[in-house]
Amino acid sequence: MSYAETPAGPGTPPGGLDDALLKVLFAQSAVGLLVLDPQLRLVRANSLVEGVGTEEYIGLRFTEAFRLDDPDGSEQLLKRVLAGEGPVRDHLVRGRLRHIPGDRIFLVSAYRLDGPDGPDGPVLGLLSAVVDVTERERARDRETALAAVRDAVGGSLDVAATCRAFIDALVPGFADLAVIEVVDEVLRGADPPVRPLPPDTPLRRAASGRCEAIERDEVIRGHPVGGTRRLPPRTPYALAAADLRPRLVPLTAETPWLDADPDGSRALAETGAHTLIVVPLTLRGAVLGLVSLYRCGAAEPFDEEDVSLAGTAATRAALAIDNARRYEREHVIASTVQRRLLPQAERHQAAVETAHVLLPGRDSGCWFDTIALSGARTALVVGGVAGEGLQSAIAMGQLRTVIQALAGLDLEPEEVLARLKETADRLAHERAALPPSDSLQGEELRAGCVYGVYDPFTRTCTVARAGHPAPLIVGPDGRAVPLDVPEGAGLFDTDGALFAPATVTLEEGSVLAFCSAELLADERAEERITRTLAHPGRSLQQLGDDIVYALPDDTRSAGAALLLARTGTVSEHRVATWDLAQDRTTPATARLLVRDRLQGWGLDEDTVDSTELIVSELVTNAVRYGTPPLRLRLLLDTTLTCEVHDGSTASPHLRHARTVDEGGRGLFIVSSLAAHWGARHGPDGKVLWTEQDLPVGDTD
Repeated sequence: MSYAETPAGPGTPPGGLDDALLKVLFAQSAVGLLVLDPQLRLVRANSLVEGVGTEEYIGLRFTEAFRLDDPDGSEQLLKRVLAGEGPVRDHLVRGRLRHIPGDRIFLVSAYRLDGPDGPDGPVLGLLSAVVDVTERERARDRETALAAVRDAVGGSLDVAATCRAFIDALVPGFADLAVIEVVDEVLRGADPPVRPLPPDTPLRRAASGRCEAIERDEVIRGHPVGGTRRLPPRTPYALAAADLRPRLVPLTAETPWLDADPDGSRALAETGAHTLIVVPLTLRGAVLGLVSLYRCGAAEPFDEEDVSLAGTAATRAALAIDNARRYEREHVIASTVQRRLLPQAERHQAAVETAHVLLPGRDSGCWFDTIALSGARTALVVGGVAGEGLQSAIAMGQLRTVIQALAGLDLEPEEVLARLKETADRLAHERAALPPSDSLQGEELRAGCVYGVYDPFTRTCTVARAGHPAPLIVGPDGRAVPLDVPEGAGLFDTDGALFAPATVTLEEGSVLAFCSAELLADERAEERITRTLAHPGRSLQQLGDDIVYALPDDTRSAGAALLLARTGTVSEHRVATWDLAQDRTTPATARLLVRDRLQGWGLDEDTVDSTELIVSELVTNAVRYGTPPLRLRLLLDTTLTCEVHDGSTASPHLRHARTVDEGGRGLFIVSSLAAHWGARHGPDGKVLWTEQDLPVGDTD
């Protein structure tokens, strides 16, 4: 029943109650009320609809009175109400009013007004309730923008990614255009300057973003992302960096400070920016950079509430940037330590060509090495300490130093790893003994290593591994060579099982690939690497580069080490071998053989004399204390190597003979004449060896 059909009380004229209700409703309603005719023209409005209740609006269509952003959509919605499809409640629309600047947001509800005949009769029009919720929605937008900053910023330890996430959280929801600039040295991990920011400090644009309305992909002229600039003096940017206070700045053609920043002035004119917020990025009194936020075109100008939000968001960004800076600094230090602890140049090996690739990344604990051993043998090593940062690099340096010292003892690969694990166990015990307050005390240590020795005379490679992948081998014909190396426990594992070696005989020209675990992370990695190595005509460095080119993107960011080796043999013109009799005249015979060979190689007389004496002492020792067979070998490379083999496993010891002693000076003489000497053991006896440095030109 409509109000017109309601029975009138005593003394109330017909229609009087309707008029009274209508007057009270329009006068006392807490929301704006509009009456629209069937053509959606404004008939009546109360005073709560600011600026619309005046005579100049009467007769205008609803969409014209409010100048809606989507007039067609709103009109169709109201027409459906007129058609009897039901009322509309709390519909959000955006528009503008003539007497109030800026965009407004309205919550609209609409109800059909039926005539005396009810729904079956003619429609009188619509009653619309309109509430201006601009401030409420702006507050909600601010909360949404701040929540987006909290969710997006701080999840990365990369400064650029952090800045990018900050911009994406604010554009376009809060600002139409945003720029974040960071002090250039801070991006490199340096400590930020203490306030105020010194004049002429270069700031690098770390990220920028803009809404689609002002061309998303355009950059502000003169200041592209990645470029640097110095803040123009007497501008809001310079003032905010000086006193560390945010600025809310209206922008017009008459703004005086724009003359001091012509590039920025042109850019702002192109984008139609009308309001600017400049907020310094500060943390504990230090300045990390600046945030500049703009609103353009028809967007509502920033206000003081927006400045407060921008300050809170900038504080969050500054904390995340500083965390990323600290990580970057530690990463730089760890990478520097790692580089200093690794081989600084390619080392010449007698019968092996090597090349390496070291991929920088998060992992700062991987290492590689090539170590020259006696008898023209070469040790090939790749290892890694899990984790990142300075402590991983330090642990890597400790293990690498130990393995170099162990390699010099001429131990078998499995013995080297066994002793290396003993050192790792001691390092783990030392870390476990740290005070509970030390952050390292609870960090787990994990490391692996693969150690191989190639002998060019037997063309064999013996490999042992500790928690590390086995090397991949490709023969000179391009086919993969199987090598089944039993997997040993990791260096810091509590498992005390022994390491077992594997030996493979290789054709000359075979290529071995010692890879850190990161390069073999996916199931097709081995096939991909062996296929790449099956190109005998390419250099090792080219092969290493090809392996890197084929890596998945996530592998490159982790960091890895790759050591390649191509096997060879020692030229027969640089080797001399003699089988000698176990006889007291043998030392004299050995001296004659050595002199003749060294003179044939064109070595100087001093080297010949020294070598004669060394060989005489070694052969004499083998005749007196060794057992057959007795063999002498000379090897000419960058150094001159003398080796005496006999069947005894007993090793001589260097001692200092007293003045009255008749013997005991042999090894002392040998150690004085040779740069290096030692003994290595095998299944058929031992070898005493020496190395002598040669004058420049004698190895040509």
